[in-house]
Amino acid sequence: MVRAKHILELINTIAPFDIAEDWDNSGFQAGNLNWEVKKVMIGLDVSCGLMTAAKESNCDLVLTHHPLMMRPESSIDFNKMPGRAIEIAARHRISIISVHTNLDKANDGLNDYFATKIGVKKTKVFLLENPSSMPSDEVIGIGRIGYLESKASLKQLAHQVKEKLNLTHLRVTGNMDLPVTIIAICTGSGGSLIDEFLKSSADVYITGDIKYHEARRVEEYSKGLIDVGHFGSEHMAIELLFEKLSRAIQTAGLNIQIKKFKKEKDPFTIV
Repeated sequence: MVRAKHILELINTIAPFDIAEDWDNSGFQAGNLNWEVKKVMIGLDVSCGLMTAAKESNCDLVLTHHPLMMRPESSIDFNKMPGRAIEIAARHRISIISVHTNLDKANDGLNDYFATKIGVKKTKVFLLENPSSMPSDEVIGIGRIGYLESKASLKQLAHQVKEKLNLTHLRVTGNMDLPVTIIAICTGSGGSLIDEFLKSSADVYITGDIKYHEARRVEEYSKGLIDVGHFGSEHMAIELLFEKLSRAIQTAGLNIQIKKFKKEKDPFTIV
């Protein structure tokens, strides 16, 4: 019998939980680690829609990128999130596991996957931060920096990224004729790495959730910025987790079905 704790162990080999950021809440979120697991549903966010789909599909475990809760709740109300998800999990014996910043930082994790998607090659860690628990020869850190296969302008790169990520829109800062060779990336909200980008050799920074004054600083340094949005940079986590977990399950010789939740969309609508 495969239990939720066994899936948690497999996920730990894909994206070790001990490399997650201190403020993060990656790992087991709700349910029971001893519950049996025959079917898993993968999504980006723990939402009512995802939990309802998992219930209707008779899934035993939900695996998401974003955690159910980022910080402790003062009360649990079953009429609204996160209480609604917890109620569904309890009533229908669905465990919830999230892999957040550990998936972002892991080797061959989300940032590497994102870089491959947009055509950035020869990547290395952008902001190095090896945890004491990791081997000294294993490089761990936030974001990636690498090279385009061929030089392009900021305008050309923006259109390439928009097409490769199948986005309806993105935001660009900088001279659209800026020649681009070196690119820094960070999936999710990358504003905290602006200083690192400005002092780096990168010509352009690709990330999400950039604020006005952060964009102004990039302008002042005559560099480029492409904001693909939080959803745009991380929705591919579903495909990545599906691929990684499928291989891990096959290698372990387990009989587990995996489904992708396909009804998520960006919460922002451009009008």
